[in-house]
Amino acid sequence: MTLVLVDPKTQQAVKTPYLVRIPGWTLERYLEEAPEMAFWEFVRGEVIMHSPVRAEHQRIVVWLTFLLRAYILRRGLGHEVLTGPAAVQILPDVVREPDVFVLAPEDAAKAHGVPIQARPVLVVEVVSPSTRTLDTVEKAHDYALAGVPEYWVVDRERRTFYFHMLEGERYRVRILQQGEIASRVLPGFRLDVALLWQHPLPSEWDVLNRLLAAPPGA
Repeated sequence: MTLVLVDPKTQQAVKTPYLVRIPGWTLERYLEEAPEMAFWEFVRGEVIMHSPVRAEHQRIVVWLTFLLRAYILRRGLGHEVLTGPAAVQILPDVVREPDVFVLAPEDAAKAHGVPIQARPVLVVEVVSPSTRTLDTVEKAHDYALAGVPEYWVVDRERRTFYFHMLEGERYRVRILQQGEIASRVLPGFRLDVALLWQHPLPSEWDVLNRLLAAPPGA
């Protein structure tokens, strides 16, 4: 399916950041009609779509994906790192398409087909101008409800990192502009969040080598 968002006043395609909610969908229709190469999510009878992401957004996604994958492989942890727009059914009536997500070793082998029916242990969303509330509020609610142990939100425009750690049924959130976070689901993986605000982003290899130089449990 192809949709074009048109400004009713100008009859021109909308070029500013947008987020659209289309009600009246079923999960079955979403799985049949949602395009494979675009971010469409299904949330309680609504399809949610937003404007295309910027190059800056994708640079952070690629950078973090490389670091996570390489660290997991070098440490032999067995987790799998995947990226959007892979559809993940986190609740019976909610399908999200995270920018980056990590599956536990026991779930990696079960991740096939559409939607993926395995709960990530870590989700990363990179904020776009149209998705700030969606990422920081709505998705945080759903990921906590689904029992995702760790949720990161990267807001490069505001130089803010939201580090969500599940405690019971709710997230405890650390909001940082600088300083270090230590993952609880990937032993030894630490990230200086200020690296994410650098332009250009620092060498992934340099960051990875510093990570690997530390003992796994450090």
